[in-house]
Amino acid sequence: MSRSLPMLAEQLVLAGSAGALEAVADIPVEAAPAAFMVICHPHPLHGGTMTNKVVTTLARAAHELAMPTLRFNYRGVGASAGSFDEGRGETEDALAAVAWGRQRWPDAALWLAGFSFGGYVALRASTARGVGSVARLVTVAPALARNHGAVGDISMPGCPWLIVQGDADEVVDASTVIDWAAQLQPPPRLVVLPGVGHYFHGQLGALQQQVVPFLRGD
Repeated sequence: MSRSLPMLAEQLVLAGSAGALEAVADIPVEAAPAAFMVICHPHPLHGGTMTNKVVTTLARAAHELAMPTLRFNYRGVGASAGSFDEGRGETEDALAAVAWGRQRWPDAALWLAGFSFGGYVALRASTARGVGSVARLVTVAPALARNHGAVGDISMPGCPWLIVQGDADEVVDASTVIDWAAQLQPPPRLVVLPGVGHYFHGQLGALQQQVVPFLRGD
């Protein structure tokens, strides 16, 4: 069970390449953190925002370990300036969030996470020029299909990497993700949750239970 931590939520405006980005930093009221997590939300043209329940579950996993998180709205979402850019600009948005976090917590390790299209964005960001060292990568039901994300031209990260996939996913084909992960070198840690759909209805606790040990280094 997650322990309850006092939290501070800071409403932020980040400097993105397409203009201002709306963001929230959730910061446990404890000593200087060992790591911070930047979390990328699902596809903006399909209703994805930083308040998505899988995104907030990923945040809670980090908070359980007393680590701060940074959630942000891509360009064109909510109060963020700009418009959808097929994953390229959204990766730049993620890197703007990373830059803010590194300035705020200069001695902390970087964790990147994302759900669905956000998993594709987090993967792109993890090996982008200028991102620096990434200590952990978490991709939940990462979108690989056309119109969601294409990973063939993306370098694979060398950091510890967790993929969590439901085998009843109605949006992202689970067999595609499983087959793709099996071919990667170095291989990520792949967890397939039986009977779980794309949106993790009723299974958010199970998701958090997979993510927390990975972040902890178990």
